[in-house]
Amino acid sequence: MTATPTNAVPADGLLDPKNDYVFKKLFAEAPALLAALINAVRSDEPPVEVVEVLNPRIEPDEIKGKFIVLDILVKDQHGRLFNVEMQIRRFDPWSARSTYYLARALSGQISSGEDYYSLKPVIGIHLLDFDLFDQPENANQAQWCFELRDRNNPQVRLGDELKLHIIELSKADRLGHTQGPLADWIKLFEHWQEDCTMQSIDYPPVQQALDKLKGLSADAETRRMAFVRERAMRDESSALRAATERGLQQGMQQGMQQGMQQGKREEAAAMLSRLLTKRFGPLSEETRVRLSEATLDQLDLWADRILDAPSVTAVFDGH
Repeated sequence: MTATPTNAVPADGLLDPKNDYVFKKLFAEAPALLAALINAVRSDEPPVEVVEVLNPRIEPDEIKGKFIVLDILVKDQHGRLFNVEMQIRRFDPWSARSTYYLARALSGQISSGEDYYSLKPVIGIHLLDFDLFDQPENANQAQWCFELRDRNNPQVRLGDELKLHIIELSKADRLGHTQGPLADWIKLFEHWQEDCTMQSIDYPPVQQALDKLKGLSADAETRRMAFVRERAMRDESSALRAATERGLQQGMQQGMQQGMQQGKREEAAAMLSRLLTKRFGPLSEETRVRLSEATLDQLDLWADRILDAPSVTAVFDGH
């Protein structure tokens, strides 16, 4: 049997590089490609070199872990940590989760009693397969960089300990504003199955990543694990949708019941108000307020008393 060339496209197509299992396999095993991706995102800063991938392994329980993001944590030549992630689903609270893991990577560098001077900056690079900032006023921006800066004087930065780069991939592709190597990486993630688009890219790291993707796609075990990961994500999405639909249905039912109860209460209050007025004359503002705030059970009790009570006060107080 003739072996499939490493750079040949499998008959059933390439794996999706946005599948976070495939993404981690693609970059955690190729530090030079990962450095090229990081430098493309941070094109306005000095280039980095990936010295060490701190979590290269993908544990079996991570594949099926529906709420786990398969990130890549790397150290550069200056000791700085980079948390690189492909995030394929949006969940709340997104910002809290992302900030938490960056802060944990920062605090995890030192033990109790150690000097803070040993802390190295932590930089997040999160590639999103969804629009995070989908408000109309943010429709024309897809690349973001968040730092600790003063609100009134944003040119003043507190420090470089934490930074988060975000790329909304599909939005960036739609806008077409991105230039240079980052634009080529976005094309890979968004158009990996389109031969004409891929052939138009002459940036070597992206072509190398495409060749590696073809090799991964031709490997039966990698394809199987990518499917397992995709199924876990799909199961999670279905479970969340079902839970949301159940919550909406329960909310509607509760709302209808509450509405019916409220309607009955208002009807009973109006009827009791008419009876009290007919029996005792015009009602005071205090009495009207008391009727408007009463529960249905209270209104029923007061209605039972109205025929025998000598006064409005006796209706309410029972004597």
